[in-house]
Amino acid sequence: MGAGYVGILSAELHFPESRSLKGKRKHVLSAKAQLQRRFGASVAEVDHHDVWQRTRLTLSCVARDYGAAQRLLDEAERYLSGQEFELGSVDRDVVTLDA
Repeated sequence: MGAGYVGILSAELHFPESRSLKGKRKHVLSAKAQLQRRFGASVAEVDHHDVWQRTRLTLSCVARDYGAAQRLLDEAERYLSGQEFELGSVDRDVVTLDA
């Protein structure tokens, strides 16, 4: 019996036009909601909470096979790179519990 695959993507986002934490939060909440809606991802802001021009989001998504997990991560990264903020460093991995 297969355990499936979990895709994990962690991305640094830069908001050069943001002048406050409130402005940054608007972008962060929108990005999180869209990633959840479009890709069924679980998303958390994991770093730079008190910095008004940066954040790091980490998302995870579950798929039946390795290729599907990779495609979900590709699409999520493509979505993030097409937004009005700048996409910085991206780390990604696909893991499974199968031995």
